[in-house]
Amino acid sequence: MTSPPDRPWTGIVSEEEERRYRAAGFGRPGGLGKRPALLIIDVQYRTIGTREAPFWDSIEEFKTSCGDAGWEAVRHIAPLLAKFRTLALPVLYPHVAPKEAFDQGRLAAKVPELMTIGAEGYRFVEDVAPLPGDVLLPKKHPSAFFGTPLASYLIDLGCDSVVVTGCTTSGCVRGSVVDAFAYNFRVTVPEECVYDRSPTAHAVNLFDMAYKYADVEPLAQVLAALDGLNA
Repeated sequence: MTSPPDRPWTGIVSEEEERRYRAAGFGRPGGLGKRPALLIIDVQYRTIGTREAPFWDSIEEFKTSCGDAGWEAVRHIAPLLAKFRTLALPVLYPHVAPKEAFDQGRLAAKVPELMTIGAEGYRFVEDVAPLPGDVLLPKKHPSAFFGTPLASYLIDLGCDSVVVTGCTTSGCVRGSVVDAFAYNFRVTVPEECVYDRSPTAHAVNLFDMAYKYADVEPLAQVLAALDGLNA
């Protein structure tokens, strides 16, 4: 008998724990939907650095960088973005913008480094940067939906689903996935297209999202599903 392929959480989440979720009926696929939108969350130089480098080297430039894990994800986001552009499907960029003193809130106390990043850090990574016609969506909190018109934009664009990419897996990606699910959008997370500074948090959050809120799938499978929409 052929063993099932490894998942991002294999070796971190036990088979016994997965069995518990499956026994409760969790983890059933939701499907891509008929008109998905692509969310590229916080893929800015502050989260990967202006050059590819290992984590500890990368944070010498931006302490909020995820290092080479981010660059690896960007290499996978690029063909996914190209596919969305080919299919003329919506692309949206939820992102953190520089904050005025009155707007820093609890984030300033919890992650003060975010308040001291220069303008270069907030630029979108060139390989997956927005084009005219894409939706730029500044956000002030982890979820791309909280305090933003994202749900309204998606409804206006006729979207029934979102494909979520970017960072961090355990933070803004997860927050956005949970809220998208709560708004009754179908949610897909291409597992190679999200990143985090913590490999463990990355794996565990992918596991939890896969069983509760989203279809967490290899990028190749997501691209094939998009080709199926086109057909």
